[in-house]
Amino acid sequence: MLNQLMSYSVYYRTNTVSDTDLLAGFFAFFGTFMLFVLALYIVMIVGMWKLFEKAGREGWKSLIPIYNLYVLTEISGQNGLLFLLILIPGVGSLIWLILVALKLAPAFGKDTGFAIGLILLPPVFYLILGFGNAQYVLGKPAGAPAAGAAPQGPAPAPQKPEDPWVSGQQ
Repeated sequence: MLNQLMSYSVYYRTNTVSDTDLLAGFFAFFGTFMLFVLALYIVMIVGMWKLFEKAGREGWKSLIPIYNLYVLTEISGQNGLLFLLILIPGVGSLIWLILVALKLAPAFGKDTGFAIGLILLPPVFYLILGFGNAQYVLGKPAGAPAAGAAPQGPAPAPQKPEDPWVSGQQ
């Protein structure tokens, strides 16, 4: 009987996972996950920086977490206060993402399929908008030539839209 208890005790100690092993595994998984999220965030920031510059805004605005959503909402041609939807728990940020993506794609001359890509894989599609050949077409004068048209003389310098948060005219 004693031999059976000893063998069970040895079996139990060698075939179980201790609390420190579980904790170490959790932190390894969590650390790896956070590195992945950080990499996605950096890719998103780089894409948004270039996208902001194409739209005539300063690229540094993509670095400020809440303000970049405000600027992105304005670039898409919507009221800047629409970004307040992200404050609604649960579905608010999803609704904001869908509304902005559906307006941002046409603002750069893209179709609805591209807007769906902006909804499903924003980091990749922000990079495509920022580094691709898409031109910001929202807010251009009616007589402005198309993106593929040959230039006719020196082009006037593009005007940057006035930012009410910077100028103090809200």
